[in-house]
Amino acid sequence: MNNRFPTILCVLSALVAPDVLGPAAIPSSAWPFPRFMPAAAAESRLETLLDRLRGKKLPETIASSNGRIEAQEIDVAAKYSGRLAEMPVEEGDTVEAGQVIARLDDREYRAQLLGAQADVLRAESALAQAEALIAQRDSEKALAEASYNRIAELFHSGHTSAQSLDERRGALRTAEAAQRAAIAEKAQAQSSIAAAEAEVSRLNAVVGDMVITAPRRGRVQYKLARTGEVVAAGARIATLLDLTDVSMSLYLPAAAAGQVAVGDEARIILDPAPDYVIPASVTFVSADAQFTPKSVETMEEREKLVFRVKIRIPRELLARFERQVKGGVRGVGYVRTDPSASWPEQLQVKLPQ
Repeated sequence: MNNRFPTILCVLSALVAPDVLGPAAIPSSAWPFPRFMPAAAAESRLETLLDRLRGKKLPETIASSNGRIEAQEIDVAAKYSGRLAEMPVEEGDTVEAGQVIARLDDREYRAQLLGAQADVLRAESALAQAEALIAQRDSEKALAEASYNRIAELFHSGHTSAQSLDERRGALRTAEAAQRAAIAEKAQAQSSIAAAEAEVSRLNAVVGDMVITAPRRGRVQYKLARTGEVVAAGARIATLLDLTDVSMSLYLPAAAAGQVAVGDEARIILDPAPDYVIPASVTFVSADAQFTPKSVETMEEREKLVFRVKIRIPRELLARFERQVKGGVRGVGYVRTDPSASWPEQLQVKLPQ
């Protein structure tokens, strides 16, 4: 080991040397850094890497696991099929809730909407006619009823024949039937209006859904369709990253996971930015053991049964460094198995100014 350590030191020195000898841009994937790294910062980074290689031990009250930054992904999909007419966003754009992501060609649905609106007008006209007819039938019935009553009085006094009474009775029944038919026509017209208005509401909703908007604030991670393409109902148009929901999943043995509770403090150190210590909190502790995922580097670790612990970065901190938030960045997460214990010096919160 002693013979190989100088070699490792030389390799690490070579990696950091460009920053010591002169300014070098920091990779854009890193957590916020100054644009250039001075010699003192380079030495600090080298010391951090050496500490890791030497296996600098943490207190027994601290458990750690490597992981990756995970930002919640939101799939934005088309509710209806159609040709993509416009997509005014690009990958990397930050969008607000309700901002237009894409527009589908809605001409067919607008034509159907005009037809449904015309159906409403026709049904309203039919209703007006039915109401006028009811008024006419009411008048006819009243006249037939009065005529029947007069003939009935004359018949009972012996001044008219039974035939005349039967004729007036038949006329009254005809007027009553005509009145009922007019009332039925009115009900049918009212039903037609309700159906046509429902179709108008449906088509208005469809036309509205042809404009696809962001369900919440986030960053456009992927554009999954292009202008001019025909997309199916339910097809994904874009994927957004929710910049307010960023976390890291740790995989801890039962002895450590059993002493961690939701709400406990946590820390994250990202591989591209080892000089900074990011605060976090435990938001989930799995109740079921599992084999360590493939993302863990060594076969030995993957063969162990572990419990997943999710730690989340505070939203207010994410808002400060929103432009630097990226998913998939590797790092190490730390949790305390004893909430009363203090964080060691190397895990005290340290953020860019």
